[in-house]
Amino acid sequence: MVQRATQSIVVAAAPSEVFSVIVDFDRYREWVADLKDIDVLERDADGRALEVAFRAAAFGRSTKYALRYDYSLAPQLLSWHQTRGDVTASLNGSYRFEAADGATPATRVTYDLEIALAVPVPQFIQGRAAGRIQRHALHELKLRVERGS
Repeated sequence: MVQRATQSIVVAAAPSEVFSVIVDFDRYREWVADLKDIDVLERDADGRALEVAFRAAAFGRSTKYALRYDYSLAPQLLSWHQTRGDVTASLNGSYRFEAADGATPATRVTYDLEIALAVPVPQFIQGRAAGRIQRHALHELKLRVERGS
């Protein structure tokens, strides 16, 4: 069963700055705590990562998956879909970047996630997993951007 979740956070930086951190996959290991390994498998003509393989801590073990990124609505939206995974049957989502109201530059980052595990797991556990993934990703992104890279 597919579990869908959406969470947002405001980051004290311009949308272009936040987007730049999100698409700098070569530096993810510097700030993504659960990430054990990352490999950009394919890049487009502009050097942007199109397909990225990840190995991360998840569900009390290590999981491997690859995501294919879509830049067609960049820099307002970065979306992806899973091309392979060992624990997840699907892992699809997006980050939306919108300028937030205020006197200083800020960005509302909205993370939409759709996840289905490859093994039967109660829906409430999948929901918790999706929420945890989003909370950690948004918190780590906020810290990385606001502290500077």
